[in-house]
Amino acid sequence: MQKTPCTILVVDDNEDILAALSLLLEQEFELIITSTDPGAIPALQTAHQPDILLLDMNFSAGINSGNEGLYWLNDIMKQDPKATVVLMTAYAEIELAVQGMRAGAVDFIEKPWEDEKLIVSLKNAFRLRKSEQKIRTLEQKQHLLQNDLQKRYEFVIGDSEVMKDLDALIDKVAATEANILILGENGSGKELIAREIHRRSSRSTELFVSVDLSSIPETLIESELFGHTKGAFTGASEDRIGRFEMAEGGTLLLDEIGNIPLSKQVKLLQVIQERFLTRIGSSKPIPLNFRLISATNSPIEDMVQQGSFREDLYYRLNTVTIVSPPLRERKQDIPALLNYFLQKYSSRYLKPDLSVSQDVIDHLSEHHWPGNIRELDHAVERAVILGNSSKLSPQEFRTNMRQGSKPKQTESLNLKVNEWSIIQRAIQESSGNLSLAAKLLGISRKTLYNKIEKHRD
Repeated sequence: MQKTPCTILVVDDNEDILAALSLLLEQEFELIITSTDPGAIPALQTAHQPDILLLDMNFSAGINSGNEGLYWLNDIMKQDPKATVVLMTAYAEIELAVQGMRAGAVDFIEKPWEDEKLIVSLKNAFRLRKSEQKIRTLEQKQHLLQNDLQKRYEFVIGDSEVMKDLDALIDKVAATEANILILGENGSGKELIAREIHRRSSRSTELFVSVDLSSIPETLIESELFGHTKGAFTGASEDRIGRFEMAEGGTLLLDEIGNIPLSKQVKLLQVIQERFLTRIGSSKPIPLNFRLISATNSPIEDMVQQGSFREDLYYRLNTVTIVSPPLRERKQDIPALLNYFLQKYSSRYLKPDLSVSQDVIDHLSEHHWPGNIRELDHAVERAVILGNSSKLSPQEFRTNMRQGSKPKQTESLNLKVNEWSIIQRAIQESSGNLSLAAKLLGISRKTLYNKIEKHRD
């Protein structure tokens, strides 16, 4: 007979009762822990994280007023309001048991108990606990989904051959469960490709969950990805599911995977391989069902060679590799992209019937677009804001872009020099607005600050 996957902590001052309960319950439930000391409950909860606490209402040690059970129940609920507690009480203490239900207990059992009734009550309590946990998980997912729906995502294919090939590849991989690694420059549309794979997959009705690993401090990466239990570390005031659990049944995008520290890669690899995780502070494995997509603008193969990225993790991520083409290699798509962004921002800024001349398209086609589609997006938005007529001219776009931006053949190949040059250009084009500059570069504001400090040294 398969046991119910439930851990029960039984607390009673009578060792004979504990022995009898252990013998009975071990036949039905996965793990039974017993204690005669109610003062040990917090430590036992931390160590074993029981699903149910079966608590006697009367103890011979400590408080002897007959209200010992209520005292310890209140203490338990104060420490963990979500605890599932079932009380054990003698017939004469029924009134106290009712008070216990009001204080947060989910049920009570009379002594002497009936074996079948006790088991049914505990299984019902376990089902109630799992239902409540599921509701809390759904609430967190709903919060994530609401934030996600505030953004608008649309995959603009275009007419270029490179995008037609990409569209066909997306169709092929979307129908599979293969792990996908998307490579490409900042702003080239890696997340949009990931979302399009999800949209065309059998998981499209479930959540698409994205996490930007470049924006998370190293100390919080495990908590963000795998979740934590209450009290697992300072500030962990309640249980929290991680992004892997949020993506249950759906698709998880690990964006900027190249930024994950080497020290965190082992656990990530284990979770991806085994499809199980344990939250921080917990010892319980949680089964997972997700589709994994990763993305990065980092030279990840070089990182593998240098030892900063695990080779086994790299091969686990890239069953199929997709390259997101830079805009300079698909300039044929600029008219379609321009029209899309023009409609988007003319509606947002209440400037209907905006259009552009052929001169604008020619002007945009001459630009090298180091910031790719994201740069074009921002250029069109600023042009719409600054434009004074219904027909935008190249002049509105020239205020956003440096003339003659195509890189010279004699340009230095020094990575540090070029990085600083690109950062300076982004700051200049953003009129000193570092938040906008970071967005244009496709990095977080904190990362931009760090890079500025690095080049000032």
